Amino acid sequence: MTHTPAEILTIAKQVFHDEIAGLIQVEQHLDSNFVAAVELLLACRGKIIVSGMGKSGHIGNKIAATLASTGSAAFFMHPAEALHGDLGMLDSNDLLLAISYSGESDELSSIIPTVKHKQVKIISITGNPDSSLAKFSDCALTVRIGKEACPLNLAPTTSTTATLVLGDALAVALLSLRQFKPEDFALSHPGGSLGRKLLTKVSDIMHEGERLPLVTADAPLKAEHLAPLLTRVADGTISNKIAKDIFAILWEEAIAGKAISTVDQVIEAKGLKQISDSGELEAMIDKVLAANEKSVEEFRSGKEKAFNALVGQIMKASQGKANPGQVNELLRKKLS
Repeated sequence: MTHTPAEILTIAKQVFHDEIAGLIQVEQHLDSNFVAAVELLLACRGKIIVSGMGKSGHIGNKIAATLASTGSAAFFMHPAEALHGDLGMLDSNDLLLAISYSGESDELSSIIPTVKHKQVKIISITGNPDSSLAKFSDCALTVRIGKEACPLNLAPTTSTTATLVLGDALAVALLSLRQFKPEDFALSHPGGSLGRKLLTKVSDIMHEGERLPLVTADAPLKAEHLAPLLTRVADGTISNKIAKDIFAILWEEAIAGKAISTVDQVIEAKGLKQISDSGELEAMIDKVLAANEKSVEEFRSGKEKAFNALVGQIMKASQGKANPGQVNELLRKKLS
């Protein structure tokens, strides 16, 4: 069966329409039970354990992760694993956030007696306020939706989206009431870009004392000696590596008390001009590829390190004078 692009887009837009309608419906039914749930979570002195089976479990995992990253000690517990030992994680200071749209999940229902015995508070999220799970809960939140976005009204779609948003609402309410700050968020995300941005201070990365690179007023090389070096790197005449070699030459002349050569004089005398001619570079690349068939095969089989090895061989063949950017571009074209 074939479908036109318009028909496919109509299906997609209907999903958005149905799920948005479901979210609005849940929002309209928010009541004192939501307030009670937030107060229970705020009062929890232990851990918030989120649990659910199947699709509800996947949503529960996300809710637990959001809670954990926004200031609540939370984690996900699989109900089947709970039946085989993981219930030992719970104590009376903890709180269970149990998710089941039907409210009759066998796995969740099986752990409830032990949870109640441990005197653990229970908040449930379910689509059936008269379900067993809701009745055993200290606070029951209801996800009321008209229908699933699935045209068969079977696959959890609108209901899982609504549950996820309800979990986000709980997390955001908690972080707001706790006056959670960006700096607090960064402490849970030290490896991310936000963490680096908020946690890294100048003092963490700045050199100090003898490690601080300073140029004194009596340094033998002056700005007028080095500025042309930057110009030749910028216009592609030399590479960064060659610039370092030229700097070393100028420095040796300066500390020896000799007349300091100009950058262009060194480039001309030492033959250091960067090779940027495409034809010349392609000829070098072809020779290296012919002599390194194994590396070529390894790269084409997915080993990126082989590419770096080939670049190294090309730079070696050019005595470090080949334009690295052009080498990379031309080499990838030949290997594609």
